[in-house]
Amino acid sequence: MFRHQGTSRTIKHNLRIATILSFVAGIVNVSGFLAFGELTTNVTGHFALFISDVANFEFWKGTIYFLYFFSFLFGSFSSSFLIEKYRGNKRLNVFVLPTLLECLILISIALISDTGAIKYSDLIVCALLFAMGLQNSFVTKISNAVVRTTHLTGLFTDLGIELSQLLFPIYHPNRDTIKSTIKLRIFIICFFFSGGLIGGFLYTRLNFKLNTLIVGAIILLVSLFFDDFRYQLIKTKRKYKQKRKAVNKKSIRPVI
Repeated sequence: MFRHQGTSRTIKHNLRIATILSFVAGIVNVSGFLAFGELTTNVTGHFALFISDVANFEFWKGTIYFLYFFSFLFGSFSSSFLIEKYRGNKRLNVFVLPTLLECLILISIALISDTGAIKYSDLIVCALLFAMGLQNSFVTKISNAVVRTTHLTGLFTDLGIELSQLLFPIYHPNRDTIKSTIKLRIFIICFFFSGGLIGGFLYTRLNFKLNTLIVGAIILLVSLFFDDFRYQLIKTKRKYKQKRKAVNKKSIRPVI
């Protein structure tokens, strides 16, 4: 699911990566909000607050919100930069790089929180937004802009449009395609919600606090390991089948 691109990518690949990443985004979102009272997976609300502060001539106060959405932007830029820079390396799965960087950020924040009180909470919020910018960028590129996992506004908009299209089969005869995209969006919404619920439970009930982020990082690492293991297994099977075919061809050659 982290490898297939373009025409080789199917709805199953998008479903798999969408459920994992939206679940992780739900964990990050609720953890960031419970810890710092800030949304850490999107910048829409921060932009509104930034405009409000500027309108009230509180420019210095609004600077922090500018840093928030710049962090998300820089995360998106960094993810795309890594993918484009190493795209030519056929041995390297370029989408692993931003995923590993995201894991490193989540684990580092959890470890920092264990060392004592966090003095510069705004920097941690910026780091979380940077991580979500990384994630949203690489999942957008790998799915050809079909999947978004860090915020739900666009998802609900697209879902509403596609549900209405089902009511007009004359104008939208490709009902199977529409149904598959509806299924994808519902999965993303449900897993984002589930990630938030489980993240909130871990954070408050089990007192994991920001260590909840480690759970998200582990999910990402396991999915990467499983995807790579599955890919290597498929390659090995293909090579074995090719060798068997070659041996069979040799064995059935007529003797002259």
